[in-house]
Amino acid sequence: MSVTTAPDTARTERAEPVAARPRAGRSRVRAVFVKSIALILLLALWEIAPLAGLVDPVFLPPFHTVLGALADLAGNGQLAANAGASLTRSLAGFALAVAAAVPLGVLIGWYKPVSDVLTPLVQVFLNTAALALLPVFVLILGIGETSKIAIVFYACTWPILLNTISAVRSVDPTLLKLARSLDLPPLRLFAKVVLPASVPTIFTGIRLAGAAAIVVVIAAEMVGAKAGLGYLINFSQYNFAIPQMYAGIVAISVLGVAFNQLLVTVERRFTSWRTEGTA
Repeated sequence: MSVTTAPDTARTERAEPVAARPRAGRSRVRAVFVKSIALILLLALWEIAPLAGLVDPVFLPPFHTVLGALADLAGNGQLAANAGASLTRSLAGFALAVAAAVPLGVLIGWYKPVSDVLTPLVQVFLNTAALALLPVFVLILGIGETSKIAIVFYACTWPILLNTISAVRSVDPTLLKLARSLDLPPLRLFAKVVLPASVPTIFTGIRLAGAAAIVVVIAAEMVGAKAGLGYLINFSQYNFAIPQMYAGIVAISVLGVAFNQLLVTVERRFTSWRTEGTA
């Protein structure tokens, strides 16, 4: 009859997490590969198609040529200067949109009189594309920084506003009844119940606005700008510097993905209670 001693039990308990670490590492690698396989295949097709003669390499250079152009732009400082100009405009318009649209969305979603007055106006502007108004912004505000930040602000406002309204209106009625049964004052009710329940949906709108900020600022920079990734792409096209043009497009994609991941990280920080509650 064998007897398991206390030290043996302790060693077994310590060995289990150590054995689980390689499995967890392999699972992470597999997850990263699955998420990246479509992108890898796209880049492989981009590399192979011009080399195999499937497309004209003059108009679609191989991916390694574009990477070389990207490295040249990074080396001579053009990439940093133009990316910095684009980020400054897009982040300024995006931040202003968040600061304005979230409080306004809360008011419209929470107070019916405010909703009755502002909803028709919101519907009018919602169905007017931002880029369709770009000439108007340029005519009124000029071709300087103000018009570009304003068009980004306009484009980012609507996804944030609509998601905030929807988030506030879709709070679980049971939670509201329970909170009101505790005689919570309106401000405390909003801070403790409505706002936490609304954060995930609000962040969905903020992430959509982040994507819109990058897209719209690039389009705006193609009209009268002297710096920015949109200007770089336009300038490269006019001068038939095709690899540099694609390098600018790749830089935009990388910035967009990085910005989205930053917003996802911030969202996880503000909604960490959901993970804790389900753990």
